[in-house]
Amino acid sequence: MAAPTTSRRGPGGGGRNIDDDNLTFETSPGVEVVSSFDQMGIKDDLLRGIYGYGFEKPSAIQQRAVLPIINGRDVIAQAQSGTGKTSMISLTVCQIVDTAVREVQALILSPTRELASQTERVMLAIGDFLNIQVHACIGGKSIGEDIRRLENGVHVVSGTPGRVCDMIKRRTLRTRAIKLLILDEADEMLSRGFKDQIYDVYRYLPPDLQVVLISATLPHEILEMTSKFMTDPVRILVKRDELTLEGIKQFFVAVEKEEWKFDTLCDLYDTLTITQAVIFCNTKRKVDWLTERMRSNNFTVSAMHGDMPQQERDAIMSDFRGGATRVLITTDVSLVINYDLPNNRELYIHRIGRSGRFGRKGVAINFVRKDDIRILRDIEQYYSTQIDEMPMNVADLI
Repeated sequence: MAAPTTSRRGPGGGGRNIDDDNLTFETSPGVEVVSSFDQMGIKDDLLRGIYGYGFEKPSAIQQRAVLPIINGRDVIAQAQSGTGKTSMISLTVCQIVDTAVREVQALILSPTRELASQTERVMLAIGDFLNIQVHACIGGKSIGEDIRRLENGVHVVSGTPGRVCDMIKRRTLRTRAIKLLILDEADEMLSRGFKDQIYDVYRYLPPDLQVVLISATLPHEILEMTSKFMTDPVRILVKRDELTLEGIKQFFVAVEKEEWKFDTLCDLYDTLTITQAVIFCNTKRKVDWLTERMRSNNFTVSAMHGDMPQQERDAIMSDFRGGATRVLITTDVSLVINYDLPNNRELYIHRIGRSGRFGRKGVAINFVRKDDIRILRDIEQYYSTQIDEMPMNVADLI
């Protein structure tokens, strides 16, 4: 392993005696807003993974930050949870990594084990067709397992600073091929006392490293870090309210068994056709199954998912927007039904957060089985929102 290197980096991140209270952090001039994944120049197999996972349109941070990152720029993004940052990290890393080289090329540091694991899961899901090897290096898991996985060779490590630092010092996590370091929720990492480990990790990384830092707040310590670690970074500010749950009434329907969801949906169907409705499922297979089942019960529905060619997706959307079909099993509208609760919290706002913008009012109805209650409460807490049991007069609310 290379000995710790001294940084090539001069001051670049703006750590010059700034009065933090008066800091106006703005997006750098020249940052383009790219409103579709197809225009980002990303690999076809990665696009398949993104659409297959359920993302239809990039969130505000993805529209602004993906291109500078995949073009190799250092980036500071001020963004909160719920803005799509985890999927942005996953997407850019999958694009940058060369899967033919079985060495660690990207390192993502997160403040909590849960976030590091979530990043690993999202990356494995959207990178499915790329066969990308990702490993979460986190405290509380077996060191032996970490050593075994790293010795076998992985492309990406997503971890917490303490465990990553330990693995580097044991010379198990080899750093020579790392070209991208991402510091996620950097302010949280500092507040949890990880500063020394972050600086320690950085010392072992190659000198021509690309650094991306994401932080909800930008206290002085973060600005100091950016001036030490980064070169002429692109600044991107994303307000959480660009994707919001405001004005969207959210309800749940308790469904005891999976097979009862279909009857519940049929009971709601008359309500659905008052407006345009979208029904989300967690897998393409389920979308196909539900479409088939509804059609055989004489309901008129369209279906759409990531495996369809773009032309077909566009045709389905224009039919839907033109009112030719009123129920679509997937994307943007004023009534959303989560037939399945999403696999991760960030996806929740992607599914329903847009409904308030496309329709005048938005209503979201979540089908919740007993073992989903915990996920529902977790979503409520994460977005500081309230999801009540669905009232009888739901049609009046749409």
